[in-house]
This record gives sequence, C-alpha cells and structure tokens, in this order.
Amino acid sequence: MKRTLIAAALVAPFLLGACGTAKEPATKSTIAAEAVAEIKAGDEHNDTDVMFLQMLAYHQNQGLQMTSTAVKRAKSPELKQLAQAIQATEKDELAMIESWLTGWGADTKVDQAPSLHADHGGLPGTGEAEIKALTTVKAAGFDTAFLNLFLAHQHQAMEMSKIALTGGKNEETKKFAERVQQSRQGEIQQMLKLMNG
Repeated sequence: MKRTLIAAALVAPFLLGACGTAKEPATKSTIAAEAVAEIKAGDEHNDTDVMFLQMLAYHQNQGLQMTSTAVKRAKSPELKQLAQAIQATEKDELAMIESWLTGWGADTKVDQAPSLHADHGGLPGTGEAEIKALTTVKAAGFDTAFLNLFLAHQHQAMEMSKIALTGGKNEETKKFAERVQQSRQGEIQQMLKLMNG
C-alpha cells in the first residue's frame, strides 16, 4: 500500500494538478505519460522560459543518473520503488521539455557558461563527483548517501521553478513550473519519511 501511495503521489500532479488517489498505479502512470506527451506549449515565450527548461533538462539528466544507481543499489524496497517512480516522471517531463524547446527552435542543452547564470546564483546542479560517489559508496551507507544528495537535488528543482514563475512568459511553462514544485515537494516528504523511518 505504501508503494502505491508513493507512485500515485508522483503522477497525480500531471493528471489534475491537484491531490488524488490511484487504485491502479500502472494505469495512472500510463495516463500521466500520455497527458504529458500531449501538452503543447504554444509559440509565445521569452528567454526566461527557454533558460528554465534548459536548466531543468540538465538537472533531470543528473537526476536520472542518480535514480538509476538507486534502482540498482538501494537496500530499502521503498527507496527503490520511489527511485523508479521518479525516473518515470522525469523521463516523461524531459521528453516534453525537449519537445517544447525544439518547437521554439531552441537548443535542448543548457549553455554552462557561468556568466549566463550569475544573476540567479549559478547553474543549478549536483556535482559530477557526488553523483559518481553514489556508485562507489559502501552498500551499507548507500541509502543514506542517496537520500542526502537527492533531497538537495530536488530542492534545487523547486528553487529553479521560481525562475519561470517570476520571469517566464509562456503559460504552459509556468503551469509546468508549478507542477515541478508540487511533485518535488511530495518527493522530498517521502524521502524525509524514509530517512526518519
């Protein structure tokens, strides 16, 4: 039951943008993926919309690396399930992001020049050395190491979404930023429960 609630919590923001329950998580996940794929951003946008999506794509590629390691190495079944649910969500989001950027004629990769991100605290992301360390940390300490790193990582996504909410022009991008905040907050709550469980 706990695993069902975790999966439902992660896909719900894409279904209704609000809380909900799921009796059939697999079906809900499929519906969520289809719903995300069908969302069109339209043409109206500004540089902030583009920058937010590019930064989030970069951020999510890192997240997929980390959750892939967690799926293989996590000792806790609940953490393994959460990592799988996050992977599914972020893969769908990433496909949508790249579709929107391509539709706008923008690069799907973020320019990592520090000067371009100085006014918002630099390019959000987790250090490559930290991500790599998850593959070598002792098995007994993996779950704690992952949770500590990924909590900070998902908090960055919430902070990043504020860029679109305050300076973006595209309405779908702003709605997406709100969903990012909601879903990451849910993930953070689940991770804190796992840490304290």
